[in-house]
Amino acid sequence: MRGWRTFWSDDRIDRSVRRVLPTSFLGRSLLIVLVPILVTQGIALELFYGNYLHVMSRRMSESIVAEIGLSLDLLERYHARGDRDWLARQVRSRTQLALEWHQSAHLTKQGSTHVLGPMDEDLVHALETTISYPFFVDWLTDEHHVFIMIQLPDGVLKVDAPRKRLDVGQLWLFVLWALGGSLLLFAIAALFMRNQVRAVRRLAKAAEQFGLGRDIGPIRLEGAREVRKAAVAFNRMQERISRFVIQRTAVLAGVSHDLRTPLTRLRLSLAMLPHSGTIETSVLQEDVNDMIGDVAEMERLIESYLSFARGEGAEEPQEIDVAALLDDVAAAALRSGIRRCDVSCDPGLTLEARPDALRRMLANLVENARRLDAGVWLTGYGEDRNIVLEVDDDGPGIPADRREEVFRAFTSGKRGGTGLGLTIVRDIVRAHGGDIKLDASVKGGLNVRITLPR
Repeated sequence: MRGWRTFWSDDRIDRSVRRVLPTSFLGRSLLIVLVPILVTQGIALELFYGNYLHVMSRRMSESIVAEIGLSLDLLERYHARGDRDWLARQVRSRTQLALEWHQSAHLTKQGSTHVLGPMDEDLVHALETTISYPFFVDWLTDEHHVFIMIQLPDGVLKVDAPRKRLDVGQLWLFVLWALGGSLLLFAIAALFMRNQVRAVRRLAKAAEQFGLGRDIGPIRLEGAREVRKAAVAFNRMQERISRFVIQRTAVLAGVSHDLRTPLTRLRLSLAMLPHSGTIETSVLQEDVNDMIGDVAEMERLIESYLSFARGEGAEEPQEIDVAALLDDVAAAALRSGIRRCDVSCDPGLTLEARPDALRRMLANLVENARRLDAGVWLTGYGEDRNIVLEVDDDGPGIPADRREEVFRAFTSGKRGGTGLGLTIVRDIVRAHGGDIKLDASVKGGLNVRITLPR
């Protein structure tokens, strides 16, 4: 029960805090900047007033009160009026304190007219400590002077002290300095933060527009390094998805085109079959074989389309032993009747990838060579932060001007092909964040170089 109450209380506090906090990223970022600035300025102000200002104010008050105390001692010693006048002139010229004697006067109030700052309390405390007579401190009558009235046994002594000897500085000046500095820093931070948030907003808008199916093109890279990385990742994702949609659309358009021919032949064969009477099976055997061939061709086409449509699939990445993978592909190729399939791989080479997808990719490349009655050499090695897989054959190869064309769907370099083999291969490679290149092989045929990140 106690844990449930604690959870409920924490949840209510959390919701209350979220209700007060700004909802926008810019607002929260500015709040993160503003609060430390205000706290820092507040601490600096408190340290200044709590240490330097208070110490200076206390010392200045003690100095004034010490001079007043000395003047009182001299007044008590010299009672003659001429002596007091001479003493008042000396005190004024030496200490800037103006002494004014009021014979037989009495104070109507005591204490101080309080003002903002520590100087009032420090002056009162110094007077109470040094002088044993009642007194009253007037801070308000004149903004440039402080009047201190002291009740003596035979009258009141009025001391006119310059305010500048007691006032270290106006409190509002320091507060204004702290607030002004905070606002200036906050404005500079807001200017830079707005630029960063603008890049994030542009990325969010681009993602929303792309999600609605609008071709917005690559977004411009701006902002901090992390935002730029997000923009680069978004542009790559946009390119991959666009390429995916284009290729799948082309596949769907090609399905009806490639299947129309065998379907038409089947319809004609069925239409030409006799609909009555008794017929020898040997007479229909040729037509039946043709229809079986058409069905087999349709199955082959559909299987190629399904393999292409599966693309990356939902297979989970695993750590793969590259040498074992190449050996499996070579063994399968030898069972399928390839003339030659040799494997060369660096020991201990591993890769984080989808094993079935990589196996299908390599199998497509090897199958292309087998259909041309060519031998195959599979090679795997590490290169910096990548792993390179090379497939060489001694077949006829592909001319340099057609090496990019053969990656497009339904572009086949051999008779009877669907033109999807290399398209599937490049889809799988790019799904793993890699790249594929075609070149002339040292074996005399085609070299397929596949680069995959570790």
